[in-house]
Amino acid sequence: MNRSDVKAIVLTGAGGKFSGGFDINVFAEVHKSGDLSLLPDVSVELVVNIIEDARKPSVAAIQGLALGGGLELTMGCHARISTPEAQLGLPELTLGVIPGFGGTQRLPRLVGLPKALEMMLLSKSIRAKEGNSYGLIDAITSPEELIRVSRLWALDIAERRKPWISSLHRTDKLVPLSEAREILKAARLQVKKTNPHMPQHQACLDAIEEGIVFGGYAGVLKEAKVFKELVLSNTSRGLVHAFFSQRATSKVPGVTDVGLKPRSIKIVAVIGGGLMGSGIATALILSGTHVILKEVDSAYLQKGLKSVEANIEGLVKKGSLSQDKMKKTLSLLTGVLDYSELKNVDMVIEAVIEKVPLKQSIFSEIERICPPHCILATNTSTIDLNIVGEKTASQDRIVGAHFFSPAHVMPLLEIVRTEKTSPQVILDLMTVGKAIKKVPVVVGNCTGFAVNRTFFPYGQAATMLVHLGVDVFRIDKVISNFGMPMGPFQ
Repeated sequence: MNRSDVKAIVLTGAGGKFSGGFDINVFAEVHKSGDLSLLPDVSVELVVNIIEDARKPSVAAIQGLALGGGLELTMGCHARISTPEAQLGLPELTLGVIPGFGGTQRLPRLVGLPKALEMMLLSKSIRAKEGNSYGLIDAITSPEELIRVSRLWALDIAERRKPWISSLHRTDKLVPLSEAREILKAARLQVKKTNPHMPQHQACLDAIEEGIVFGGYAGVLKEAKVFKELVLSNTSRGLVHAFFSQRATSKVPGVTDVGLKPRSIKIVAVIGGGLMGSGIATALILSGTHVILKEVDSAYLQKGLKSVEANIEGLVKKGSLSQDKMKKTLSLLTGVLDYSELKNVDMVIEAVIEKVPLKQSIFSEIERICPPHCILATNTSTIDLNIVGEKTASQDRIVGAHFFSPAHVMPLLEIVRTEKTSPQVILDLMTVGKAIKKVPVVVGNCTGFAVNRTFFPYGQAATMLVHLGVDVFRIDKVISNFGMPMGPFQ
Protein backbone atom coordinates (compact mmCIF):
# COMPACT_ATOMS: atom_id res chain seq x y z
CA MET A 1 0.00 0.00 0.00
CA ASN A 2 2.90 2.36 0.72
CA ARG A 3 4.83 1.72 -2.50
CA SER A 4 4.74 4.72 -4.80
CA ASP A 5 5.30 2.59 -7.91
CA VAL A 6 2.09 0.59 -7.28
CA LYS A 7 -1.09 2.21 -8.58
CA ALA A 8 -3.56 -0.62 -7.95
CA ILE A 9 -3.73 -4.12 -6.47
CA VAL A 10 -5.00 -7.47 -7.75
CA LEU A 11 -5.81 -10.14 -5.16
CA THR A 12 -5.84 -13.76 -6.29
CA GLY A 13 -5.32 -17.23 -4.88
CA ALA A 14 -2.90 -20.06 -5.50
CA GLY A 15 -3.47 -23.56 -6.78
CA GLY A 16 -6.39 -22.74 -9.05
CA LYS A 17 -8.68 -21.33 -6.38
CA PHE A 18 -9.15 -17.97 -4.71
CA SER A 19 -9.90 -19.22 -1.18
CA GLY A 20 -11.99 -21.90 0.47
CA GLY A 21 -12.49 -19.65 3.48
CA PHE A 22 -11.39 -19.38 7.09
CA ASP A 23 -9.33 -22.23 8.57
CA ILE A 24 -11.93 -24.33 10.42
CA ASN A 25 -9.15 -25.86 12.53
CA VAL A 26 -9.04 -22.52 14.36
CA PHE A 27 -12.68 -23.01 15.39
CA ALA A 28 -11.74 -26.39 16.84
CA GLU A 29 -8.88 -24.79 18.79
CA VAL A 30 -11.21 -22.10 20.16
CA HIS A 31 -13.69 -24.79 21.19
CA LYS A 32 -10.96 -26.62 23.09
CA SER A 33 -9.45 -23.59 24.80
CA GLY A 34 -12.30 -21.08 24.92
CA ASP A 35 -9.73 -18.47 23.84
CA LEU A 36 -11.38 -15.99 21.45
CA SER A 37 -8.07 -14.19 20.92
CA LEU A 38 -7.25 -16.97 18.45
CA LEU A 39 -9.77 -15.35 16.09
CA PRO A 40 -8.22 -12.42 14.18
CA ASP A 41 -10.20 -9.19 13.75
CA VAL A 42 -10.38 -9.62 10.00
CA SER A 43 -13.70 -7.86 9.36
CA VAL A 44 -12.52 -4.39 10.39
CA GLU A 45 -8.72 -4.43 10.45
CA LEU A 46 -8.18 -6.18 7.11
CA VAL A 47 -11.29 -5.95 4.95
CA VAL A 48 -12.42 -2.43 5.93
CA ASN A 49 -9.29 -0.55 6.97
CA ILE A 50 -6.64 -2.08 4.71
CA ILE A 51 -8.58 -3.06 1.57
CA GLU A 52 -11.86 -1.19 1.23
CA ASP A 53 -10.80 2.19 2.64
CA ALA A 54 -7.33 2.16 1.08
CA ARG A 55 -6.10 4.92 -1.23
CA LYS A 56 -5.43 2.36 -3.93
CA PRO A 57 -8.11 0.23 -5.58
CA SER A 58 -8.14 -3.55 -5.19
CA VAL A 59 -9.63 -6.02 -7.66
CA ALA A 60 -10.26 -9.68 -6.81
CA ALA A 61 -9.29 -12.17 -9.53
CA ILE A 62 -11.43 -15.22 -8.76
CA GLN A 63 -11.23 -18.78 -10.00
CA GLY A 64 -12.07 -22.14 -8.44
CA LEU A 65 -13.53 -21.46 -5.00
CA ALA A 66 -14.36 -18.22 -3.23
CA LEU A 67 -16.24 -19.42 -0.18
CA GLY A 68 -16.83 -18.04 3.30
CA GLY A 69 -14.11 -15.62 4.32
CA GLY A 70 -12.65 -15.91 0.83
CA LEU A 71 -15.78 -14.46 -0.77
CA GLU A 72 -16.04 -11.85 1.99
CA LEU A 73 -12.52 -10.72 1.17
CA THR A 74 -13.46 -10.29 -2.50
CA MET A 75 -16.50 -8.22 -1.52
CA GLY A 76 -14.19 -5.81 0.27
CA CYS A 77 -12.39 -5.21 -3.02
CA HIS A 78 -13.57 -2.52 -5.42
CA ALA A 79 -14.33 -4.98 -8.25
CA ARG A 80 -14.50 -8.73 -8.79
CA ILE A 81 -13.41 -10.48 -12.00
CA SER A 82 -14.03 -14.21 -12.28
CA THR A 83 -13.76 -17.27 -14.46
CA PRO A 84 -17.19 -18.64 -15.53
CA GLU A 85 -17.31 -21.74 -13.32
CA ALA A 86 -15.97 -20.28 -10.08
CA GLN A 87 -18.03 -21.23 -7.03
CA LEU A 88 -19.17 -18.43 -4.72
CA GLY A 89 -20.89 -18.81 -1.37
CA LEU A 90 -21.15 -18.10 2.35
CA PRO A 91 -21.63 -21.49 4.05
CA GLU A 92 -20.81 -20.34 7.59
CA LEU A 93 -24.24 -21.18 9.01
CA THR A 94 -23.50 -24.88 8.47
CA LEU A 95 -20.83 -24.47 11.17
CA GLY A 96 -23.11 -22.75 13.67
CA VAL A 97 -21.77 -19.22 13.07
CA ILE A 98 -22.53 -16.34 10.71
CA PRO A 99 -20.28 -14.72 8.09
CA GLY A 100 -17.74 -12.85 10.18
CA PHE A 101 -15.74 -10.76 7.71
CA GLY A 102 -18.49 -8.37 6.60
CA GLY A 103 -20.51 -10.78 4.49
CA THR A 104 -23.84 -10.04 6.17
CA GLN A 105 -23.45 -6.40 5.14
CA ARG A 106 -21.83 -6.47 1.71
CA LEU A 107 -23.72 -9.33 0.08
CA PRO A 108 -27.17 -7.65 0.40
CA ARG A 109 -25.67 -4.46 -1.02
CA LEU A 110 -24.23 -6.29 -4.02
CA VAL A 111 -26.98 -8.78 -4.95
CA GLY A 112 -30.05 -7.42 -3.16
CA LEU A 113 -31.63 -8.59 0.09
CA PRO A 114 -33.72 -11.56 -1.20
CA LYS A 115 -30.81 -13.24 -3.01
CA ALA A 116 -28.43 -12.53 -0.13
CA LEU A 117 -30.83 -14.19 2.32
CA GLU A 118 -31.13 -17.22 0.06
CA MET A 119 -27.36 -17.61 -0.19
CA MET A 120 -26.67 -17.13 3.53
CA LEU A 121 -29.62 -18.83 5.23
CA LEU A 122 -29.46 -21.85 2.92
CA SER A 123 -25.64 -21.81 2.65
CA LYS A 124 -26.25 -21.93 -1.09
CA SER A 125 -23.31 -21.41 -3.42
CA ILE A 126 -23.68 -20.07 -6.95
CA ARG A 127 -21.54 -20.07 -10.06
CA ALA A 128 -19.84 -16.91 -11.25
CA LYS A 129 -22.18 -16.60 -14.23
CA GLU A 130 -25.14 -16.29 -11.87
CA GLY A 131 -23.13 -13.97 -9.64
CA ASN A 132 -22.52 -11.74 -12.64
CA SER A 133 -26.25 -11.53 -13.37
CA TYR A 134 -26.91 -10.37 -9.79
CA GLY A 135 -24.02 -7.90 -9.60
CA LEU A 136 -21.69 -9.86 -7.32
CA ILE A 137 -19.23 -10.35 -10.18
CA ASP A 138 -18.30 -7.39 -12.39
CA ALA A 139 -16.93 -9.33 -15.37
CA ILE A 140 -16.38 -12.89 -16.57
CA THR A 141 -13.24 -13.96 -18.40
CA SER A 142 -11.23 -17.08 -19.20
CA PRO A 143 -8.67 -18.51 -16.74
CA GLU A 144 -5.90 -17.57 -19.17
CA GLU A 145 -7.02 -13.93 -19.28
CA LEU A 146 -8.02 -13.57 -15.61
CA ILE A 147 -4.96 -11.75 -14.27
CA ARG A 148 -4.53 -9.53 -17.33
CA VAL A 149 -8.18 -8.43 -17.31
CA SER A 150 -8.09 -7.87 -13.55
CA ARG A 151 -4.93 -5.73 -13.79
CA LEU A 152 -6.43 -3.56 -16.52
CA TRP A 153 -9.66 -3.20 -14.52
CA ALA A 154 -7.73 -2.15 -11.42
CA LEU A 155 -5.74 0.44 -13.39
CA ASP A 156 -8.94 1.77 -14.94
CA ILE A 157 -10.34 2.31 -11.43
CA ALA A 158 -7.13 4.00 -10.29
CA GLU A 159 -7.22 6.34 -13.27
CA ARG A 160 -10.98 6.99 -12.87
CA ARG A 161 -12.00 5.31 -16.12
CA LYS A 162 -14.13 2.92 -14.07
CA PRO A 163 -16.05 3.72 -10.87
CA TRP A 164 -14.35 3.31 -7.49
CA ILE A 165 -17.05 1.51 -5.49
CA SER A 166 -16.94 0.51 -1.83
CA SER A 167 -19.62 -2.13 -1.44
CA LEU A 168 -20.17 -1.42 2.26
CA HIS A 169 -21.47 2.04 1.39
CA ARG A 170 -23.69 1.05 -1.54
CA THR A 171 -27.43 1.48 -1.16
CA ASP A 172 -28.73 1.14 -4.72
CA LYS A 173 -29.56 -2.58 -4.29
CA LEU A 174 -31.27 -2.09 -0.93
CA VAL A 175 -35.06 -1.82 -0.90
CA PRO A 176 -36.82 0.81 1.27
CA LEU A 177 -36.62 0.15 5.01
CA SER A 178 -40.29 -0.79 5.39
CA GLU A 179 -40.02 -3.34 2.58
CA ALA A 180 -36.75 -4.70 3.96
CA ARG A 181 -38.36 -5.25 7.35
CA GLU A 182 -41.20 -7.20 5.75
CA ILE A 183 -38.71 -9.39 3.89
CA LEU A 184 -36.75 -9.99 7.09
CA LYS A 185 -39.95 -10.71 9.03
CA ALA A 186 -40.94 -13.38 6.50
CA ALA A 187 -37.43 -14.84 6.66
CA ARG A 188 -37.59 -15.02 10.46
CA LEU A 189 -40.88 -16.92 10.32
CA GLN A 190 -39.46 -19.36 7.78
CA VAL A 191 -36.29 -19.89 9.81
CA LYS A 192 -38.32 -20.47 12.97
CA LYS A 193 -40.23 -23.16 11.12
CA THR A 194 -37.32 -24.90 9.39
CA ASN A 195 -34.45 -24.35 11.87
CA PRO A 196 -36.07 -23.75 15.27
CA HIS A 197 -33.03 -24.95 17.23
CA MET A 198 -30.32 -23.16 15.24
CA PRO A 199 -29.48 -19.75 16.78
CA GLN A 200 -27.15 -18.73 13.94
CA HIS A 201 -30.02 -18.20 11.49
CA GLN A 202 -31.82 -15.61 13.61
CA ALA A 203 -28.46 -14.06 14.54
CA CYS A 204 -27.61 -13.68 10.85
CA LEU A 205 -30.89 -11.85 10.29
CA ASP A 206 -30.15 -9.63 13.31
CA ALA A 207 -26.80 -8.58 11.84
CA ILE A 208 -28.30 -7.92 8.41
CA GLU A 209 -31.09 -5.81 9.91
CA GLU A 210 -28.61 -3.82 12.00
CA GLY A 211 -26.77 -2.78 8.85
CA ILE A 212 -29.91 -1.90 6.92
CA VAL A 213 -31.24 0.27 9.75
CA PHE A 214 -28.04 1.88 11.05
CA GLY A 215 -25.62 1.61 8.13
CA GLY A 216 -23.01 -0.83 6.90
CA TYR A 217 -20.26 -0.05 9.39
CA ALA A 218 -22.61 -0.47 12.35
CA GLY A 219 -23.66 -3.76 10.81
CA VAL A 220 -20.04 -4.94 10.55
CA LEU A 221 -19.50 -4.22 14.25
CA LYS A 222 -22.70 -6.08 15.16
CA GLU A 223 -21.68 -8.99 12.94
CA ALA A 224 -18.23 -9.26 14.55
CA LYS A 225 -19.75 -9.30 18.05
CA VAL A 226 -22.36 -11.93 17.20
CA PHE A 227 -19.82 -14.04 15.31
CA LYS A 228 -17.61 -14.39 18.39
CA GLU A 229 -20.58 -15.20 20.60
CA LEU A 230 -21.71 -17.95 18.25
CA VAL A 231 -18.26 -19.52 17.95
CA LEU A 232 -18.50 -20.53 21.61
CA SER A 233 -22.05 -21.87 21.33
CA ASN A 234 -22.88 -25.55 21.74
CA THR A 235 -24.40 -25.44 18.25
CA SER A 236 -21.09 -24.43 16.69
CA ARG A 237 -19.19 -27.00 18.74
CA GLY A 238 -21.53 -29.74 17.54
CA LEU A 239 -21.56 -28.70 13.88
CA VAL A 240 -17.78 -28.27 13.69
CA HIS A 241 -17.40 -31.71 15.28
CA ALA A 242 -19.80 -33.11 12.66
CA PHE A 243 -17.81 -31.35 9.90
CA PHE A 244 -14.56 -33.02 10.91
CA SER A 245 -16.27 -36.35 11.62
CA GLN A 246 -17.75 -36.42 8.13
CA ARG A 247 -14.37 -35.79 6.56
CA ALA A 248 -12.74 -38.42 8.74
CA THR A 249 -14.82 -41.05 6.95
CA SER A 250 -12.63 -40.58 3.87
CA LYS A 251 -9.62 -41.99 5.76
CA VAL A 252 -9.79 -45.77 6.12
CA PRO A 253 -6.72 -47.59 7.49
CA GLY A 254 -5.50 -50.27 5.13
CA VAL A 255 -7.43 -48.73 2.24
CA THR A 256 -6.63 -45.05 1.77
CA ASP A 257 -3.12 -45.12 3.26
CA VAL A 258 -1.48 -47.93 1.28
CA GLY A 259 -0.90 -46.21 -2.06
CA LEU A 260 -3.88 -47.65 -3.95
CA LYS A 261 -5.35 -45.68 -6.86
CA PRO A 262 -9.09 -45.84 -7.62
CA ARG A 263 -10.00 -47.64 -10.83
CA SER A 264 -12.29 -46.07 -13.40
CA ILE A 265 -15.92 -47.14 -12.99
CA LYS A 266 -17.60 -46.27 -16.29
CA ILE A 267 -20.55 -48.67 -16.50
CA VAL A 268 -22.65 -49.83 -13.54
CA ALA A 269 -25.44 -52.39 -13.63
CA VAL A 270 -28.31 -52.05 -11.15
CA ILE A 271 -30.29 -55.24 -10.53
CA GLY A 272 -33.87 -54.36 -9.64
CA GLY A 273 -35.77 -51.24 -10.67
CA GLY A 274 -37.92 -50.76 -7.59
CA LEU A 275 -37.87 -47.73 -5.30
CA MET A 276 -34.29 -48.29 -4.18
CA GLY A 277 -32.90 -49.53 -7.49
CA SER A 278 -34.40 -46.65 -9.49
CA GLY A 279 -33.04 -44.18 -6.94
CA ILE A 280 -29.54 -45.67 -7.18
CA ALA A 281 -29.71 -45.55 -10.97
CA THR A 282 -30.81 -41.91 -10.78
CA ALA A 283 -27.86 -40.96 -8.57
CA LEU A 284 -25.42 -42.68 -10.90
CA ILE A 285 -26.61 -41.16 -14.18
CA LEU A 286 -26.70 -37.71 -12.58
CA SER A 287 -22.95 -38.11 -12.00
CA GLY A 288 -22.37 -39.02 -15.65
CA THR A 289 -22.08 -42.79 -15.15
CA HIS A 290 -23.61 -45.18 -17.70
CA VAL A 291 -26.21 -47.40 -16.02
CA ILE A 292 -27.75 -50.68 -17.17
CA LEU A 293 -30.98 -51.35 -15.28
CA LYS A 294 -31.82 -55.08 -15.16
CA GLU A 295 -35.31 -56.40 -14.39
CA VAL A 296 -37.11 -59.75 -14.59
CA ASP A 297 -39.74 -58.80 -17.22
CA SER A 298 -40.80 -55.96 -19.50
CA ALA A 299 -43.52 -54.64 -17.19
CA TYR A 300 -41.18 -54.27 -14.22
CA LEU A 301 -38.46 -52.85 -16.45
CA GLN A 302 -40.71 -50.15 -17.89
CA LYS A 303 -41.89 -49.27 -14.39
CA GLY A 304 -38.29 -48.94 -13.21
CA LEU A 305 -37.25 -46.80 -16.18
CA LYS A 306 -40.26 -44.54 -15.69
CA SER A 307 -39.35 -44.14 -12.00
CA VAL A 308 -35.89 -42.92 -12.98
CA GLU A 309 -37.39 -40.55 -15.54
CA ALA A 310 -39.78 -39.20 -12.90
CA ASN A 311 -36.87 -38.58 -10.52
CA ILE A 312 -35.00 -36.63 -13.19
CA GLU A 313 -38.10 -34.69 -14.27
CA GLY A 314 -38.64 -33.74 -10.63
CA LEU A 315 -35.23 -32.07 -10.60
CA VAL A 316 -36.14 -30.14 -13.75
CA LYS A 317 -39.36 -28.89 -12.13
CA LYS A 318 -37.37 -27.71 -9.12
CA GLY A 319 -35.06 -25.78 -11.42
CA SER A 320 -31.94 -27.72 -10.44
CA LEU A 321 -31.58 -29.38 -13.85
CA SER A 322 -32.05 -27.99 -17.36
CA GLN A 323 -34.02 -29.69 -20.15
CA ASP A 324 -30.84 -30.26 -22.16
CA LYS A 325 -29.09 -31.75 -19.15
CA MET A 326 -32.10 -33.99 -18.52
CA LYS A 327 -31.89 -35.45 -22.04
CA LYS A 328 -28.15 -36.06 -21.73
CA THR A 329 -28.61 -37.64 -18.31
CA LEU A 330 -31.39 -40.00 -19.39
CA SER A 331 -29.35 -41.03 -22.43
CA LEU A 332 -26.95 -42.72 -19.98
CA LEU A 333 -29.67 -45.16 -18.89
CA THR A 334 -30.34 -48.51 -20.61
CA GLY A 335 -32.87 -51.16 -19.61
CA VAL A 336 -32.26 -54.90 -20.12
CA LEU A 337 -33.87 -58.23 -19.26
CA ASP A 338 -30.95 -60.62 -19.76
CA TYR A 339 -27.80 -61.01 -17.66
CA SER A 340 -25.75 -61.42 -20.85
CA GLU A 341 -26.02 -57.63 -21.32
CA LEU A 342 -23.81 -57.15 -18.25
CA LYS A 343 -20.65 -58.67 -19.72
CA ASN A 344 -18.79 -55.34 -19.86
CA VAL A 345 -19.85 -53.62 -16.63
CA ASP A 346 -17.39 -52.40 -13.99
CA MET A 347 -19.74 -52.78 -11.04
CA VAL A 348 -23.07 -54.42 -10.24
CA ILE A 349 -25.34 -53.16 -7.46
CA GLU A 350 -28.02 -55.67 -6.48
CA ALA A 351 -31.15 -53.94 -5.13
CA VAL A 352 -33.84 -56.62 -4.99
CA ILE A 353 -36.09 -57.69 -2.10
CA GLU A 354 -34.47 -59.12 1.04
CA LYS A 355 -34.67 -62.82 0.17
CA VAL A 356 -31.46 -64.78 0.66
CA PRO A 357 -31.97 -67.45 -2.07
CA LEU A 358 -32.78 -64.75 -4.63
CA LYS A 359 -29.71 -62.70 -3.79
CA GLN A 360 -27.48 -65.78 -3.82
CA SER A 361 -28.70 -66.80 -7.27
CA ILE A 362 -28.14 -63.27 -8.59
CA PHE A 363 -24.58 -63.20 -7.28
CA SER A 364 -23.83 -66.59 -8.83
CA GLU A 365 -25.16 -65.36 -12.16
CA ILE A 366 -23.33 -62.02 -12.23
CA GLU A 367 -20.08 -63.68 -11.17
CA ARG A 368 -20.41 -65.99 -14.19
CA ILE A 369 -21.29 -63.23 -16.68
CA CYS A 370 -19.42 -60.11 -15.53
CA PRO A 371 -15.69 -59.49 -16.12
CA PRO A 372 -13.19 -60.53 -13.41
CA HIS A 373 -12.56 -56.93 -12.30
CA CYS A 374 -16.27 -56.22 -11.76
CA ILE A 375 -17.30 -55.18 -8.23
CA LEU A 376 -20.18 -57.27 -6.85
CA ALA A 377 -22.20 -55.04 -4.51
CA THR A 378 -25.44 -55.59 -2.62
CA ASN A 379 -27.77 -52.94 -1.24
CA THR A 380 -28.95 -55.21 1.59
CA SER A 381 -29.71 -53.49 4.88
CA THR A 382 -30.15 -56.59 7.06
CA ILE A 383 -28.52 -59.71 5.59
CA ASP A 384 -25.01 -60.91 6.43
CA LEU A 385 -22.82 -60.38 3.34
CA ASN A 386 -21.10 -63.70 3.94
CA ILE A 387 -24.48 -65.37 3.46
CA VAL A 388 -25.31 -63.28 0.36
CA GLY A 389 -22.04 -64.32 -1.29
CA GLU A 390 -21.92 -67.82 0.16
CA LYS A 391 -22.16 -69.49 -3.25
CA THR A 392 -19.77 -67.06 -4.92
CA ALA A 393 -16.09 -67.85 -5.48
CA SER A 394 -14.94 -64.22 -5.80
CA GLN A 395 -15.24 -63.33 -2.11
CA ASP A 396 -12.78 -60.45 -2.44
CA ARG A 397 -15.12 -58.61 -4.83
CA ILE A 398 -18.21 -58.77 -2.61
CA VAL A 399 -19.10 -55.54 -0.82
CA GLY A 400 -22.16 -53.85 0.62
CA ALA A 401 -23.44 -50.60 -0.91
CA HIS A 402 -26.27 -49.67 1.44
CA PHE A 403 -28.12 -46.58 0.21
CA PHE A 404 -30.95 -44.88 2.08
CA SER A 405 -34.30 -44.08 0.48
CA PRO A 406 -34.73 -42.09 -1.67
CA ALA A 407 -31.27 -43.10 -2.85
CA HIS A 408 -30.76 -40.12 -5.17
CA VAL A 409 -31.52 -37.68 -2.33
CA MET A 410 -30.22 -39.10 0.97
CA PRO A 411 -26.53 -38.26 1.43
CA LEU A 412 -25.25 -41.32 3.30
CA LEU A 413 -23.79 -44.47 1.74
CA GLU A 414 -22.75 -47.34 4.01
CA ILE A 415 -19.94 -49.39 2.47
CA VAL A 416 -19.98 -52.78 4.14
CA ARG A 417 -16.79 -54.81 4.13
CA THR A 418 -16.32 -58.47 4.96
CA GLU A 419 -13.06 -60.00 6.16
CA LYS A 420 -12.32 -60.94 2.55
CA THR A 421 -13.35 -57.74 0.73
CA SER A 422 -10.43 -56.32 -1.23
CA PRO A 423 -9.13 -52.87 -0.16
CA GLN A 424 -9.17 -51.96 -3.87
CA VAL A 425 -12.90 -52.70 -4.06
CA ILE A 426 -13.56 -50.55 -0.99
CA LEU A 427 -11.53 -47.66 -2.42
CA ASP A 428 -13.32 -47.91 -5.76
CA LEU A 429 -16.75 -47.83 -4.11
CA MET A 430 -15.71 -44.90 -1.90
CA THR A 431 -14.71 -43.02 -5.04
CA VAL A 432 -18.02 -43.80 -6.72
CA GLY A 433 -19.84 -42.66 -3.58
CA LYS A 434 -18.10 -39.29 -3.64
CA ALA A 435 -18.75 -38.94 -7.38
CA ILE A 436 -22.50 -39.33 -6.80
CA LYS A 437 -22.32 -36.79 -3.95
CA LYS A 438 -22.72 -39.23 -1.08
CA VAL A 439 -20.85 -39.42 2.20
CA PRO A 440 -19.32 -42.92 2.06
CA VAL A 441 -18.87 -44.54 5.47
CA VAL A 442 -17.01 -47.85 5.64
CA VAL A 443 -18.58 -50.18 8.23
CA GLY A 444 -18.19 -53.77 9.35
CA ASN A 445 -20.37 -56.68 8.32
CA CYS A 446 -22.43 -56.70 11.51
CA THR A 447 -26.09 -56.54 12.50
CA GLY A 448 -27.56 -53.19 11.47
CA PHE A 449 -24.23 -51.91 10.09
CA ALA A 450 -23.93 -48.34 11.47
CA VAL A 451 -27.20 -46.44 11.03
CA ASN A 452 -29.68 -49.18 11.88
CA ARG A 453 -27.44 -50.34 14.70
CA THR A 454 -27.96 -46.88 16.20
CA PHE A 455 -31.63 -46.69 15.28
CA PHE A 456 -32.63 -50.04 16.81
CA PRO A 457 -32.11 -49.03 20.48
CA TYR A 458 -33.73 -45.64 19.75
CA GLY A 459 -36.87 -47.39 18.53
CA GLN A 460 -36.73 -49.91 21.37
CA ALA A 461 -36.55 -47.13 23.96
CA ALA A 462 -39.54 -45.37 22.39
CA THR A 463 -41.54 -48.60 22.41
CA MET A 464 -40.62 -49.19 26.04
CA LEU A 465 -42.04 -45.76 26.95
CA VAL A 466 -45.31 -46.69 25.27
CA HIS A 467 -45.47 -49.90 27.32
CA LEU A 468 -44.94 -47.76 30.42
CA GLY A 469 -48.02 -45.73 29.48
CA VAL A 470 -46.57 -42.70 27.68
CA ASP A 471 -48.75 -41.46 24.81
CA VAL A 472 -47.17 -41.95 21.36
CA PHE A 473 -48.16 -38.43 20.28
CA ARG A 474 -46.36 -36.98 23.29
CA ILE A 475 -43.22 -38.96 22.45
CA ASP A 476 -43.27 -37.73 18.85
CA LYS A 477 -43.83 -34.14 19.97
CA VAL A 478 -40.98 -34.20 22.50
CA ILE A 479 -38.59 -35.72 19.97
CA SER A 480 -39.61 -33.17 17.30
CA ASN A 481 -39.20 -30.29 19.76
CA PHE A 482 -35.75 -31.62 20.60
CA GLY A 483 -34.78 -31.10 16.97
CA MET A 484 -35.28 -34.41 15.18
CA PRO A 485 -37.15 -34.08 11.86
CA MET A 486 -39.83 -36.48 13.08
CA GLY A 487 -40.70 -38.71 16.00
CA PRO A 488 -40.19 -42.50 16.12
CA PHE A 489 -43.89 -43.19 15.50
CA GLN A 490 -44.48 -40.69 12.69
